[in-house]
Amino acid sequence: MIEIKVPELAESITEGTVASWLKQPGDHVEKGEAIVELETDKVNIEVPADESGTLDEQLAAEGDTVQVGQVIARLSSGSGGGTAVATKTKTETATEAAPAPAETKVEEVGEAKKVERREEHVASPGKGPIATPAARKLAREKGIDLSAIQTNDPIGRINVHDVTNHESKPAPAQAQQQQAPKAPATAPQPAASGKEEERIKMTRRRQTIANRLVEVQQTAAMLTTFNEIDMSAVMALRKRRQEKFIKDNDVKLGFMSFFTKAAVAALKRMPYLNAEIQGNEIVLKKYYDIGIAVSAPDGLVVPVVREADRKNFGEIEKDILHLADKARNNKLGLSDLTGGTFTITNGGVFGSLLSTPILNGPQVAILGMHSIQLRPIAIDAETMENRPMMYVALSYDHRIVDGREAVTFLKHIKDMIEDPEQLLFEA
Repeated sequence: MIEIKVPELAESITEGTVASWLKQPGDHVEKGEAIVELETDKVNIEVPADESGTLDEQLAAEGDTVQVGQVIARLSSGSGGGTAVATKTKTETATEAAPAPAETKVEEVGEAKKVERREEHVASPGKGPIATPAARKLAREKGIDLSAIQTNDPIGRINVHDVTNHESKPAPAQAQQQQAPKAPATAPQPAASGKEEERIKMTRRRQTIANRLVEVQQTAAMLTTFNEIDMSAVMALRKRRQEKFIKDNDVKLGFMSFFTKAAVAALKRMPYLNAEIQGNEIVLKKYYDIGIAVSAPDGLVVPVVREADRKNFGEIEKDILHLADKARNNKLGLSDLTGGTFTITNGGVFGSLLSTPILNGPQVAILGMHSIQLRPIAIDAETMENRPMMYVALSYDHRIVDGREAVTFLKHIKDMIEDPEQLLFEA
């Protein structure tokens, strides 16, 4: 019997959700063929079979939360056909009385497995609150219900010290806490007006996005500064060079490569925007891995263009196109999403004129691009012209980035986009 276990997902990911079973009991599975798709906080992962065989049973249902290392399926080695024939031959040649105890034993084992599976589903951590593996283990050993534990964690994650503190509280307090979660049970009622409503369970990724956005707003001193950019020079350059650029690079010259190069140059001048806070220390990054926000079917993701300072415009455009395609097809890997030092988001593709982007923690700054619109601009005291203008926004963590640095950074972006020749010297 071959056990299929949840593989190591990433250093910070200890559990996932069964998104869909790609094979059903009785199906033959080749070595390396995907059996089940797991949804994690960041990406979907297909779990392959280590050996060829027949899928005997699934130990977790779609939607169940499973831990790293947990057995979620079992395979019988080989195709399964030979074993069935051999069993049938032995049964036919045996006496009629002999199979009865064996059949009873098989039924008992089957019932025991069903009971075990039911118990596993009841105890599935996905049905209760968020908790660290160590906290779950301690609560299980102490016989404490996780739903009765209160925590001060910003995203509601229960830690070991929360379990310890709960154990030391008097019994009446525990009883009240255990009763508290039962109150909302009567909350989901039909609308009083009789209007139709629909309740949809949030996916694991959407829950993660929601928790992290709230966490950033609760922990960072977030502030946003704005400016506007005349896009005339960049648009004229793109028009002149587009045909040759496509011929040389097999990809279009977009605006993102200009802003990526400008961001790298500005980050070199203002290194505190390419940093993060770890405890009481500031970590200044000496590399430039730029995250590009992409709208995917399951929510916003931020794949990373690695070493953007060492890539030319063609390589950056190819990377962005490749990552965006992987995001739309749900093929991003964990390596595509981790380690970014600064993020660029472009709400202009959806028609946004102005916004205040939220930080992509633990980063301390994010640049927001917006729609390009013709607006009358004063060229001098006597001349007005309609120019293609874009509002840009920089959200930053005021804990380590001062207003002077933020405004200077954004002004530097503006200057380089309005005079793209500067990018040849600074980026």
